[in-house]
Amino acid sequence: MEEPRRRPGRPRDTSINERALTATRELLVQRGFDATTIQAVAEHSGVHASAIYRRWPSRIELIEEATFPGLSPLSVQPTGDLRRDLRRFIRAYLAAFSAPAARAAAAGLLAHHQTSDRTRPPELYLRVSARPQFQDILRAAPPGSVDPAVDPDDVFDMLLGAVLTRTLLSTVTVRTRPVERTVEMILRLLRPLDWPT
Repeated sequence: MEEPRRRPGRPRDTSINERALTATRELLVQRGFDATTIQAVAEHSGVHASAIYRRWPSRIELIEEATFPGLSPLSVQPTGDLRRDLRRFIRAYLAAFSAPAARAAAAGLLAHHQTSDRTRPPELYLRVSARPQFQDILRAAPPGSVDPAVDPDDVFDMLLGAVLTRTLLSTVTVRTRPVERTVEMILRLLRPLDWPT
């Protein structure tokens, strides 16, 4: 006896993610970090709150993905030219942090992570981090151009500090600082001590 054919389920709405992320970015700019709740995003996007919770366990993860979705792989694809790759990476990183929604969210996210007692798995941070792309650039660098004794995570942390200072404290430290200056500082941290000058 032939088994009855199952009726196909309702196709998954692939636009839900983008609608929720777009609404989150708009709310951050229009109303600020505190007012960007799951309920507000649901109302603004027309996406049911339960559908949002199925994709993001809290508003923090939603805001992080909306504002820091990671750098486009195409914009920072390593070429093996360390200076050129760092320049492109830093420009893309600065652009990500300079976006209006990212600026609106950064202080609230930093405050949340400082006071939260919840430990999060590292893979959640890596989803929105540019750290892996920075390490890809270093791996593609010519042999001998990066000191093996230098910890790439330490250098990335210093770069992150420089990016945050340029984007979040620009009104406090009003200076014209070309990207090339940051590139040169990062290169100095990475180079072996005997690198020719």
